[in-house]
Amino acid sequence: MTDPDAPSYELLTGAPDSPVLLHVPHSSRAVPPEVRAGIVLDDAGLERELDHLTDAHTETIAAVAAASAGTAPWRFVNRLSRLVVDPERFPDEREEMLAAGMGAVYTRTTHRAELRPRDFDPAPLVERYFTPYADAVTRAVDERLAATGRAVIVDVHSYPTAALPYELHGDGPRPPVCLGTDAFHTPPALLAAARRAFAGFGGVGTDSPFAGTYVPPAHCGRDPRVSALMVEIRRDRYMTEPGGAAGPGARALGVALAALVDAVTDEVLGDGGNGGTGSRT
Repeated sequence: MTDPDAPSYELLTGAPDSPVLLHVPHSSRAVPPEVRAGIVLDDAGLERELDHLTDAHTETIAAVAAASAGTAPWRFVNRLSRLVVDPERFPDEREEMLAAGMGAVYTRTTHRAELRPRDFDPAPLVERYFTPYADAVTRAVDERLAATGRAVIVDVHSYPTAALPYELHGDGPRPPVCLGTDAFHTPPALLAAARRAFAGFGGVGTDSPFAGTYVPPAHCGRDPRVSALMVEIRRDRYMTEPGGAAGPGARALGVALAALVDAVTDEVLGDGGNGGTGSRT
């Protein structure tokens, strides 16, 4: 049985003076029974959907980065599948993913089939899972701001080599590493540091096939002390698709992510917590 009072996330401790929060939102396959009951797929169909949607082994990549970095970053890890709620899709947004049935609570699959009934009410899932998650990320960011004067969120994702039908911009470039950016929250120095860190993986692109960054709603578009970057890793670089085992690329990517963490940390702390990577030019 799933403990109804257990949190759906975990904040893993980093160094007290680290400004970096590695956010791992889509690495889990766990779907509580009470949530599973509202999904119309049979068991085999659900497993196939989890193969496609789960950013498998990204928690491992983040863990390697934390262990390899000179100053350990903090890690915020979602312990439930994005089929429960997707913490990076704001419920009140009227965005294209919501129209495609993949808002905060998905109603369609990656292949645009029915996932939940048309009359499904997402509000209880948003209240039970999405809101506490967003509040907890907000607290984690506030703690980094209080400790260092800056917070740098690095979102750790992966994506399939071949586009899936749900991707609304799947006809664009699919580089080995895609860096998602935001005009307000991604300063040029942060993007440049990421390009250097992942330069050895066969190509680094920007905002294709996925764009944007995650910043919790309380800070999003409001707080310039919070910087953010999304790291999307093409799955053929580190695992067998879909849903297969990790290969040696996972560790190599973790070490590269650690290099990014170190560059960010050195720049922020070297500036006394008042600028560096987080400053805008």
